[in-house]
Amino acid sequence: MSRYPRDMIGYGGEPPFADWPGGARVAVQFVLNYEEGGENCILHGDAASEAFLSEIVGAAAWPGMRHWNMESIYEYGARAGFWRLRDLFVANDIPVTIYGVASALARSPVQVAAMQEAGWEIASHGLKWVEYKDATREAEAADMAEAIRLHTEVTGEAPRGWYTGRCSANTVDLATETGAFAYVSDTYDDDLPYWRAHAGRQQLIIPYTLDANDMRFATPQGFNSSDQFFAYLRDAFDTLYAEGEAGSPKMMSIGLHCRLIGRPGRITALRRFIEHIRAHDGVWTPRRIDIAEHWAARHPAPEVAEAPSTMTREAFVARFGSIFEHSPWIAERAFDLELGPERDTARGLANALARKFRSASEAERLGVLTAHPDLAGKLAAAKRLTAESTAEQAGAGLDALTDAERARFTELNDAYVAKFGFPYIIAVRGLTKDDILAAFETRIGNDRDTEFATACAQVERIALLRLRDMLP
Repeated sequence: MSRYPRDMIGYGGEPPFADWPGGARVAVQFVLNYEEGGENCILHGDAASEAFLSEIVGAAAWPGMRHWNMESIYEYGARAGFWRLRDLFVANDIPVTIYGVASALARSPVQVAAMQEAGWEIASHGLKWVEYKDATREAEAADMAEAIRLHTEVTGEAPRGWYTGRCSANTVDLATETGAFAYVSDTYDDDLPYWRAHAGRQQLIIPYTLDANDMRFATPQGFNSSDQFFAYLRDAFDTLYAEGEAGSPKMMSIGLHCRLIGRPGRITALRRFIEHIRAHDGVWTPRRIDIAEHWAARHPAPEVAEAPSTMTREAFVARFGSIFEHSPWIAERAFDLELGPERDTARGLANALARKFRSASEAERLGVLTAHPDLAGKLAAAKRLTAESTAEQAGAGLDALTDAERARFTELNDAYVAKFGFPYIIAVRGLTKDDILAAFETRIGNDRDTEFATACAQVERIALLRLRDMLP
């Protein structure tokens, strides 16, 4: 694999300032999954019964048969759990986002009316609550289109958010390609929204959660009591709240299911958690669509630009071949590395290029060093430097030397090259003429091995600085 599609860098340790409304320190967002009536069931035309997220530990699908107990557990969510949760959130004036399975919504008109009366967002949770990992791209796209159609028919509005849940590797791309959604949530990879480029457009991603999620009441090594769930939510909130107070506000998603948290012995955890966050100032409790609209306004989608990891070899070398002075072979070799989104940043691409520089032979690295011009030397005077070197030397004032300074540079350049066999190289950005001369006079006293290593490190730093002018 020469191109690695996973994004392992994200905001790179420098997240944007969320700037939540009212200066909130954290956005706490509650999702209520409405799946009851959309689960696997032969009554729904499925091949077997449901086996996922219920009170039956180790449940297995029953091919060609109804599973009365499983159906009954799901029915509890619609008949009792939903209303208990509706009352709790309405009483606390907290709007939620419903992840609504379209076929489940179609079977629950009374609950849909209650969601709308409460002012809740109803996002799409797919056509049916089934697994898509083995679905063809075409079949999944067809179900997505039908989910949108049925959702619109049932609720009177097209969904603006999407979350499949039991998704495939194609899901986020397919949702993006529809152009229908203000956000997609089939990721769990950040504490903030972000933009993801695909098919020529930027899709806002609002990551979801599987840890602050009541589904762990129905999984091995999950929550066994309301105390455990409350403690986990509290600790997550307290951490994020502290980060917000320190100047880096984040988002906390909480995933809920009518048939799980809606049980009397569990909803206490949710009630206690709501009381906990109510005791803090600066907490925003929006719907996901509210987050999407805020983010799009405060952090608009960047233009879709060709990224290094998506370039052709010719384009890649043309753009980055001069990063290491007159040494395009480094870019040619780096192109064959496993490049992904992490290489689309200055730091990431600098690492890829540096790897090929470091693994080159000593003779090849020497060739890179000798390709660099003398500082304030004859090439500079003759205006024969590369554009990058011209700008760098001018930025340090080396294009405006006194006669005495030029004479001293010439003397040091000649002595340095005579001793080491390559020109003196230093990343001059941010340095003054005096800084550069002082380093020159110190380094000329090094032995050749030390100075060769020092010069190579400076070449890598120059490359990084050049890339920072070109990439994020």
